[in-house]
Amino acid sequence: MSTAEAFLTGSVGAIPLRTAAVLDAIKRAILAGELRPGQSLVEAELAQRLGVSKTPVREALKTLAGAGLVTMSPYRGATVRAIDADTARSIYDMRLLLEPEAVRRAVLRAAAEADSADTSNLTAERSPAGGAAGLAAARAALERADAAADEAERSMANREFHRALYLGCGNPLLVGVLDDLRDQTALVSAAAWQREPSWRQEAGEHRAILAAAAAGDADHAARLVAAHIGSFAARHFPGASPLRGVAHGPGQGAGHGPGLEEVQ
Repeated sequence: MSTAEAFLTGSVGAIPLRTAAVLDAIKRAILAGELRPGQSLVEAELAQRLGVSKTPVREALKTLAGAGLVTMSPYRGATVRAIDADTARSIYDMRLLLEPEAVRRAVLRAAAEADSADTSNLTAERSPAGGAAGLAAARAALERADAAADEAERSMANREFHRALYLGCGNPLLVGVLDDLRDQTALVSAAAWQREPSWRQEAGEHRAILAAAAAGDADHAARLVAAHIGSFAARHFPGASPLRGVAHGPGQGAGHGPGLEEVQ
């Protein structure tokens, strides 16, 4: 059994074999790098591995194509999307424009929630996307990344960390856009880690971001998120001047705002 096959089979496990489960299994395998960019996704083969008919596989592939993870061609069929350097720069440029602001808003909302005189209706159970619950989810994701047994598990935990921080921004449309960008980013980072395993540096950056968010310093957290995204792009896609131009976060011009090396 191949690595990809084992990963797919393990992802489904005892989950009812319906389209949602098939979608989740294939998506996780792609985002973890088990199914590589450019690799063909043959419906019959995936259906056999997952123990389902071709229909839920076909529907799952269509959904993944809409999310930008799969490319559909009348000649080649479905393949894992391969992202070139220019597209990768555009993805990171979008993240730099949106994610720091989303994190800034999430931290501000969490602080306002904590300071509210009427907290009885703002418990973690009633507000799972923000506040203490969001910080706890981010911290748990960091712990899973630190304890990860392999690159695939670490990649998934890192994605969960970022989402936990911006999920409470209060704008579901912004969250949806960032979710799509996060999925496409995983296609880039999986390949980048193969060339240059920089996850230890990124883990330190994550801890600094979480510390700023936990302290309620929204602007600093946003700057650190921007520096984190920008430094990864600069390492793996040198020459992308727009990325460096905005890597200092909201309200900061070039040359202002602390870099990650200043706070660790």
